[in-house]
Amino acid sequence: MDISTLMQISSSGLNVQRKRIEAISSNLANIETTRTQEGGPYRRKDVVVTALPLENEFGDVLQTALGDKLKASQVTQVVEDQNEPQLIFNPDHPDANERGYVAMPNIDMMNEMVNLMTASRTFEANITAMNASKAMAQRAIDLGR
Repeated sequence: MDISTLMQISSSGLNVQRKRIEAISSNLANIETTRTQEGGPYRRKDVVVTALPLENEFGDVLQTALGDKLKASQVTQVVEDQNEPQLIFNPDHPDANERGYVAMPNIDMMNEMVNLMTASRTFEANITAMNASKAMAQRAIDLGR
């Protein structure tokens, strides 16, 4: 496996985690938003990630020998949660319906915080892998001198 392949895998992982962190941040920032431009409460956003085979000859040869293709990750779309919003009784709220209930975003702060920590740790792991790849490349250059 060459260094550019390692960098490509780490880079794609960093991009995915950045998108996840952006979506989670948006969810946490809008946890109390009851009215959006589309109407109704804010809907939780989540990213859909797919694995893509890497396109390089060395990786193809190596993975043919190993029996599977190397994969990079990519965010294919950001989707909105289609679950029903939470109805909270608050007749004094300006967005309350005729029965006094307000439709609130269906966002669990604890779940979002756990997801944020997971995405952050995964981001850090990708940086560590990228730095290890750079160190290996630098060591190979130093050995060649």
